[in-house]
Amino acid sequence: MSTLSAETGPEDANNQSFWMVSERGRKESNDSDRTGKNTWCKPPLRKKESERERKNRQRIAQKEDPGNYHRTVKRTEDAFQACNDIVACFQERARVERQYAQQLSEWSTKWKPLVDASPLYGSLLQAWQCFLSSADRLSSLHSSICRALVSEDGDRIRTWQKETFHKKMFGGFKESQDFETGFSRAQKPWAKRLKKLEKARSAFHKACRKEHMAREREAHAQGNPDIAIEKQRKIQEETELARQETEKVRARYEKVLEEVTRYAPRYMEEMESIFDQSQEEERKRISFLKQAFLSIHRHLDVTNNESVKAVYNELHNTLMSISEQEDLRWWKNTHGPGMPTDWPQFQEWTPDKKHKKGRKEVEQKAVVMERSVMIGGVRVRALYDYVGQETDELSFKAGEEFLKIEDEDDQGWCRGMMDGGKEGLYPANYVEVV
Repeated sequence: MSTLSAETGPEDANNQSFWMVSERGRKESNDSDRTGKNTWCKPPLRKKESERERKNRQRIAQKEDPGNYHRTVKRTEDAFQACNDIVACFQERARVERQYAQQLSEWSTKWKPLVDASPLYGSLLQAWQCFLSSADRLSSLHSSICRALVSEDGDRIRTWQKETFHKKMFGGFKESQDFETGFSRAQKPWAKRLKKLEKARSAFHKACRKEHMAREREAHAQGNPDIAIEKQRKIQEETELARQETEKVRARYEKVLEEVTRYAPRYMEEMESIFDQSQEEERKRISFLKQAFLSIHRHLDVTNNESVKAVYNELHNTLMSISEQEDLRWWKNTHGPGMPTDWPQFQEWTPDKKHKKGRKEVEQKAVVMERSVMIGGVRVRALYDYVGQETDELSFKAGEEFLKIEDEDDQGWCRGMMDGGKEGLYPANYVEVV
């Protein structure tokens, strides 16, 4: 059994008591204020007591009427409601995660075409695009967090709640009723003894007040010559009778108090037995909710999530791979001095031959004038990124493969076809044959 702190006042001790709650201390204080200090009315004399008896008496002195166990019984209903609140709380957090995932996806979708068409190029463009792809992956991650909070954590608490708390047909819970019944049964004989003690105490205090008034009348009569001797003698007899009655009631009060004191250990043992059962149920609830909170923490703690680490590691590596030399070389070969150039060359003059052109010769000349077209095409691989500057040009990234369907022309351009079927021109020196 725990003891109250020495700093706790008597009234606070009554309010904090598990065993009893009452207003007796305040009632006695009010009675004393009305009648004056009862210095003449000594408390019952007690024989020398053992340490255990002294502690029991102190506990009884601090605790009054039965019934303060209801807060312990109410813990069952409070725990059930707490489960509802926890589920509602983290369902709202799940909605936050879902909304954040949607916002990340919408942001990536909005900016992807703008970034692809931006004036940036090379590794710098790839770094910018990596931010958007990372957002898509993070969107999927936060969507999975939302599902885990609702489907895993929420359903787990709901299932445990259903298995732990058994509702009664007319309201309340079976567990609460069992504890209420146990506490009430343990306190029933104690309440009867307390009622008997309260009755004896009231009778004793009433006798004390009567004796006190009789003593005051006797003291007043002794100093007053106007009161007859016979009347003074009668007053003295009444005072003596009041004193005897007080002693008689006092003895009865001490006897009842002794009975209550002897019964107190058994009462506390029975109450503690029920209380320990309640504590065990509460321990199980605390243990489960601890594991539930740890599970929620595990889902929300993105700092230890390997997927998140992979996203940001890839993004960091992409940013660190930005190369000024590669980007500048690409620009030089695409838009600078490294571009394919058809330099002017000396051309001999040849006279035109005048002869009748047959149908066969016309077809042969047409074949010569046209660039040779490859049947089936040749598979090539891009060496550099290229963004088409005209509508009839192809765009591709380094490492991408497609078909070359026409040979290089005089200005260094070839015609190719992407896997999707799109045809266009591209610089011949930007690819190699696979």
